[in-house]
Amino acid sequence: MRGAVIAAATTVLLAGWGWLWSSVGRAETGQRIHVGETAPDFTLSDQTGMPVTLSEFRGDQTVILYFYPKDDTPGCTKQACSFRDDIARFQALNVRVLGVSVDGLDAHRAFAEKYKLTFPILSDEDHRVSRAYGVLSGFAGFTYAKRTTFVIGPDGLIRRIFTDVDPKDHTTELLQYLKATLVSNPTEG
Repeated sequence: MRGAVIAAATTVLLAGWGWLWSSVGRAETGQRIHVGETAPDFTLSDQTGMPVTLSEFRGDQTVILYFYPKDDTPGCTKQACSFRDDIARFQALNVRVLGVSVDGLDAHRAFAEKYKLTFPILSDEDHRVSRAYGVLSGFAGFTYAKRTTFVIGPDGLIRRIFTDVDPKDHTTELLQYLKATLVSNPTEG
């Protein structure tokens, strides 16, 4: 009898895990966008509640639009602090940095204050922008934006997409890419 109960419990557990795992694949990721396409425009609120519209930077600046999973987690904190520490280097190249996650304004405000972030981190609570950029994902009932960075030229076109980003070295990689691109094509920035 005890063996039958254990077998039944194991079956229920495995069936539940299978359902949970399969729901990960059903996360609404939206359509992937590609290099050379126009970046989907949006307006989102930053950590101070101020609206930021992507198209405001067209014709003027290159934009680094980086998506990250969650405020105040080790990898996301490391990445945000790297952007903070290198922000003057991005500004010297006429590059604007915008961070995006699905966290709310209160979480963003606390995160920005705690780590003294000096660039906008945008709240995508309704997942609209993460879905539009094809980075929305989920696991075990937790929805998040996959760690992905888009380099958007002043003309509004996607110039480069970085996936599977290493939070520790990402700003160095971006700055190397931007310097090489801007040197070879000064009209980019």
